[in-house]
Amino acid sequence: MKHRTVSDLMTHTVVSVHADTPFKEIAKLLADHDITAVPVVDDTDRVLGVVSEADLLRRESTRPDPAGLLAVLDTPGDGRAHPVATTADGLMTSPAVVAHREWSVVQSARVMDDGRVKRLPVVDDTGRLVGIVSRADLLRVFLRRDHVIREEISGDILARTLGIEPDEVLVTVADGRVSLRGTVERRSLIPVVIRLCEGVDGVVEVTETLDYRDDEARAVEPASRRAGLLP
Repeated sequence: MKHRTVSDLMTHTVVSVHADTPFKEIAKLLADHDITAVPVVDDTDRVLGVVSEADLLRRESTRPDPAGLLAVLDTPGDGRAHPVATTADGLMTSPAVVAHREWSVVQSARVMDDGRVKRLPVVDDTGRLVGIVSRADLLRVFLRRDHVIREEISGDILARTLGIEPDEVLVTVADGRVSLRGTVERRSLIPVVIRLCEGVDGVVEVTETLDYRDDEARAVEPASRRAGLLP
C-alpha cells in the first residue's frame, strides 16, 4: 500500500516573488494567476516568507481613509505617520509555514489547518522552493475511482498484507465509502483491517459486518470461568 505524498500532488511550477517586489506587482501576480498567495524567495530560491491577499489587505487598512471618515482613527498617538510597507519584504508573513515533498496528505492537511493557510510552499532539505500544494491538491485523493480503492483494499491490504483471501471478505466501495462483509480468522484482526482501510487514499468511511473464527480473549479466559464454575 503506497500513499500519495505531497510530491505526487503539488504544483511544480510556482509563481514566486523576491523581497524587493513591489506591492502592485504582487497584487497583479495574484490576479493574473488566480492565486491567493505567493512565496517570497531569496536569490538561491530559499523561502523567506509568504505574501497573501490578507497581507495586502492588511497593509491597505493602515492607509488614511480617502473620505476622511476615519481621520481620528488614522492619526497615530504621537501625531506622526507610520511607514507603510511597499514591498514583499515588509508585507510578507515570516517565517513561512512550509511542507516537505515526502509528507502525507494527512500531515499536510493538519499543518494547513493549524496554520490557517490555504496553501503551503514545498521545500527540499535545504529549504529551497520546489513546488506548492493547496487544499484543492490534497482533496484530489478523494477523486480516486471506487474500483481502484476496492482493488487496493482487496489486493494490497487483505490479500498481500493480512493474508485474507478474496472469498473470505467481500469489499464494496461506493463514493469512497467502504463496506466489508465476511469472516476473518481472529477477532483481533477486525480493528486492524478497519484501520488499514481507513488509511487508503480516497476512503471517506469504513463500515463492517465481520465475523471471526477465533476469539483470543475467550481463549485466555480461565478454564474454570469458561466451564461456569466461577462467576
